[in-house]
Amino acid sequence: MAIINTGLITKGLRSEFFSRFEGTKSYYQELSTRVPSSSDTETYRWLGSVPRMREWGDGRVARGMRTESYSVENLKYESTIEVDRDEIADDKTGQIRIRIGEMAARAATHKDYLIAQLLINGGTSGFNSYDGVSFFNQSHESGDSGTQNNALIATVVDAENPTVAEFTTTLKSAISAMLSFKDDQGDPMSMGASGMVCVVPSNMYLTALEAVNATIVGGTTNVLEGTAKIVAFPWLTEKSKWFLLKTDDVIRPLIFQDREPIEFTALAEDSEESFKREKLYYGVRARYRMTYGYWQYAVQIKLSAA
Repeated sequence: MAIINTGLITKGLRSEFFSRFEGTKSYYQELSTRVPSSSDTETYRWLGSVPRMREWGDGRVARGMRTESYSVENLKYESTIEVDRDEIADDKTGQIRIRIGEMAARAATHKDYLIAQLLINGGTSGFNSYDGVSFFNQSHESGDSGTQNNALIATVVDAENPTVAEFTTTLKSAISAMLSFKDDQGDPMSMGASGMVCVVPSNMYLTALEAVNATIVGGTTNVLEGTAKIVAFPWLTEKSKWFLLKTDDVIRPLIFQDREPIEFTALAEDSEESFKREKLYYGVRARYRMTYGYWQYAVQIKLSAA
């Protein structure tokens, strides 16, 4: 079979794919803790707190893992495009390369998309934290923690369009709630209001940005200036709900269980499919899972119209 020199050799496309993949902005590295995975399923029993320091006294007192545990199975993901051989021969404007670039961008932001789905569904039964209740819940309890609430409701004039002052007030409430959360030994989880990220739907982005960057809000000094980073997730379709995450501890609110990284492969000009059907295939695959980490580092804020 004669080979058409299209320039779309797999090696070159792979290089272009990963150049676009690595250059696409994503946030999962900041919002989640990466945990390398070596099997189909990982079981987490270490999400209870580590014992606090104590006086030596009569010697060491060892504590085991907490009894709460859950298992997370890795999932396989793929994306594939089919190209007719004639399309390659006639492609004078680089549209196939553009599609490969779009595939790279989609693959690069897929983990962000998965995080958005976890946040969206975090208050639903079955989307549970390690303590056995939904990740966003008004009745979290573990060991000596007491009952705790990370699903807040705030009243504003327009739930889908809060003012800067209203957003500032709800952010203060969310930070205060997070700083009050205790671990299973009754000790505070957060040692300060650092590493805060507000994940908001697109309609709240500019309001949230002003709320954390303005020097003056409502005629008074903005004590929240510079306290949080604002990230807009277009997948958050409920316009009256946003999330506060703490992202600078060892375990973050989300966990990225990393089994097999993205790989780019192709059935190109010299493949059997090309010979029989004149079809070429370019695709990516990976195995991983995004799941919940510490609920104490996440607060859901649901705005309700007055």
